Formats: sequence, structure tokens, C-alpha cells
Amino acid sequence: MASMLKTHVAARFTALAASALALALTASAATPPAPHWVATWATSPVFASNTTGKFDAAAPDGITLRQIVHLSIGGSSFRIQFTNEFGTADLKISAASLATVGAAGALTSTAMPVTFGGHASVTIPAGAMMVSDPVSLKAAPLSDVAVSLFLPSQTIDAMTLHSFADTTSYRVPGNSVTAPALTDPKTFTTWMFLKGIAADAPANAASIVTLGDSITDGALSTRDTNHRWPDVLAARLQANAATRNLGIANEGIGGNRVLHDTTGPNMLARFDRDVIAQPGVKYLVVMEAINDIGHSFDPSKPYDPITADELIVGYKQLIERAHEHGIKVFGATLTPYVGAKYQSPAGEAARQAVNEFIRHGGAFDGVIDFDQVTRDPANPGAFLPAYDSGDHLHPKDAGYKAMGESIDLKLFR
Repeated sequence: MASMLKTHVAARFTALAASALALALTASAATPPAPHWVATWATSPVFASNTTGKFDAAAPDGITLRQIVHLSIGGSSFRIQFTNEFGTADLKISAASLATVGAAGALTSTAMPVTFGGHASVTIPAGAMMVSDPVSLKAAPLSDVAVSLFLPSQTIDAMTLHSFADTTSYRVPGNSVTAPALTDPKTFTTWMFLKGIAADAPANAASIVTLGDSITDGALSTRDTNHRWPDVLAARLQANAATRNLGIANEGIGGNRVLHDTTGPNMLARFDRDVIAQPGVKYLVVMEAINDIGHSFDPSKPYDPITADELIVGYKQLIERAHEHGIKVFGATLTPYVGAKYQSPAGEAARQAVNEFIRHGGAFDGVIDFDQVTRDPANPGAFLPAYDSGDHLHPKDAGYKAMGESIDLKLFR
């Protein structure tokens, strides 16, 4: 009798286990895995005044902005970040779309509607940003997409934008967010009210944030060619099977500084917004301080004085805050600037001291030596002539290419 009871209990247990397994498998099949959002494109917004009315958002028919961005990793589902972070009043968006794009803003796919909690329109409060619902769209790595948004007639005195896009975008009166091509559009070269795009990516995907000033922003590179050094890096990542799961979020701002506000908030102030808040960020490359040094030691009009030691303290703050979130931080040395308008011997000494810390201070998780790559061996304080844009501060396309190609991809593992 005891043996029969044990057999019955075992059989019952087996049946229950099988039933539980079947239920678990059914639930698993019915519930898709949660999305893994990774930044595939980003930009850092700043404040711009519209008191002159140059941007005519109050036009009776409203205005459509079709903004072109270059993705790093591709995908089939994306979320878009819209921003009113520097606005002083609500920003109303009545419609938006996402599509792949070709020449002159002409769409090469059906414009997919962008919604917010299932609604086509959204009001973004002053100081806030909004993330869209997932948008189904197949877009390849390193492809261009168009984010079109329709702004109904409204007064906008304080705009949130990235002032140097180095990319041509388009605007027309009225609502044309789904139009395959725009009729007689005007062009502009900023990214307005647009902050980032994230892709639903595989579980092993992640993003690299490149944090810096105009040299990271791509100043004086050829417009509409994506020749910034982060773009060069993105292409190399895609060409390498071991790293093609990594996206790039370019958070460079021309004129930006580590310790003082100028073009946009200082790097310490914008760090949480531009780095920590990026979806899927795993790595950070920091290249900034030449504007702190240049303005502090400008022989003709010095202001906001700083020391190399103060900049190093700022770097250490960034590293500590990134490490708290499990982000590896790579320091990129400051490129040459002898011959630039605000260069001086004292400033060059500060640049050398900062670069010495980046290379040998032991605080960063790795080093990218842009200074060594771009300097003239015959005059190490200056750019190699083949890489100099002509202002002795910014590289030209060949210089950006050399920078992007010099980065050891083994850092990102």
C-alpha cells in the first residue's frame, strides 16, 4: 500500500511539474522579451533666444521641420526623444513621423507615425523632454532617417536646439510630416527640439557616448558627409563583427567647457542629462578642456581663469559619476592648438599638463591619444598641416579621419 501511495504521489508531482512547465512555456511564448533600448544617435541641446522672431513658429498654418540624422546601429523599432528643456513655455507638437530618407529630404520609405502614449500630439512642458512610443521602421546601420514634426502656430521665445548640426534639414509651412517630398523647402543646419533616437537592439548591444566640444561636434568638417571623428568610429565599429553591436551618441557642443558655462551648460552640469540618461550607455569618451584653457590664458582677453589642477578635479568628478553607473571612461588627449587665436605659452603648458594626467594619471579606464595622432612631429604644439583646417584649432576631414581610425577597438570589450 505504501509503495502504491508513493507511486501515486510521484506521478501526481510529475504531472503538476509538467503542467507548470507548460504554463511557463506558454507565458514565455505569449510575452515577448522586454525591449533593450540603445542610443543610436544623439545630440546635446542648448538654449537659443527667438526674440527676433527669426524662427516663425507663430505662422498661421504652423510649420513642419524635417530633420535628418545619421544612425550608428540599425534596427526595426525606434524611440525618439523630443526636448523643450530650455523652453520657457509649453511646446506643442501636433504630429510627427519617422522614415528613411534620401536626397533633399525625400523619403525612401513610408512615413511611420510617431505617437506618445498612443496619441498623435503631445505638449512638452517647459524644462521637460518626451520619449515617443516605439516606432516600427526598418533602418540599416549607418543610414539616414528623417524625423518630421509639425508645430502648430504658437509663440516660442526660448528654443531648445543643437546649434551646429553640420547636416542640412528642411522646413515648410503647414503639416507635411507624411509627404514623400517637400515642396520648396527652406533649409537649416541645426537640430531643433530633437534630442536622440534609441533602437530596440539585441541584449549585448550598448552605446558609446562621445562627450566634448566643437572637435567632437565636427566643426569645419564637410557638411552632410558625416566626417566627424565619432562618425568615423561608428563606421569602424560596424565593419568589425566584434563591435557592430555598439552605437554612438555624439554629445559634443561647439565652444563648450568643463568648468564654466558658455555655449551650453558646462560639462559637469550637463553630465547627467547627456551621459547618464542615455539609453544603453556602457562606454564614455571624454575630450574637452581646450576652451577652458584657451579663454583662461588668452593673451588678449583672458577670462574665467582656471588651472590644470582644477580641470583634473573636474575630470575626476566625471569619472566617479560614470563609474557609479557602471560606465567605463576613456580619456582623449587634447589636440594641438598653437597658432589658434587664443593660444599662449601658458595655455600650452596647461594643455601639456592635462594631457600628462590623461595619459599617466591612472584615473581613466583607457586612453585615446588624439594629440599624438594629429600633432606635427616638427612642431608638436601644432597640428600636422595635412590635418589642420586652417584655424590651427580644428581638424579638417583628413584629421577627423585619422582621429577616428586611431582608436583601438579593443577598448570596447
